[in-house]
Amino acid sequence: ERRLVESGGGSVQAGGSLKLSCSAAGFTLDGSDMAWYRQPQGNACELVAIINSDGTEYYSDSVKGRFAVSLDIAESTVYLQMNNLKSEDTAVYYCSRTILTLETMPPSCPVRLGHWGQGTQVTVSS
Repeated sequence: ERRLVESGGGSVQAGGSLKLSCSAAGFTLDGSDMAWYRQPQGNACELVAIINSDGTEYYSDSVKGRFAVSLDIAESTVYLQMNNLKSEDTAVYYCSRTILTLETMPPSCPVRLGHWGQGTQVTVSS
């Protein structure tokens, strides 16, 4: 069974850091484009970052300069290093093999087994 398993969420004060991990089980990430999304409570799903199979990266304006995405092919794990966290970063964070554009983004993150992680809560207190 193919799964993406996330870890690393938690509670932190504003200005602090967290590192999220997303490990693939049952398949490798070699050749995959991977994305991180987040869904704040009561708000829509947001694209946070993408790392493409060629190594190029994309960040939303709200996290640019603070977050960094990386991919360890050997470990089949994608990471999201989050620095200088703000209260508005509070959300459930998901990793995914699905790349959604603004035009295709539904109101809620379309979590699907094998394509999305289970989500991990990040809470930033001010």
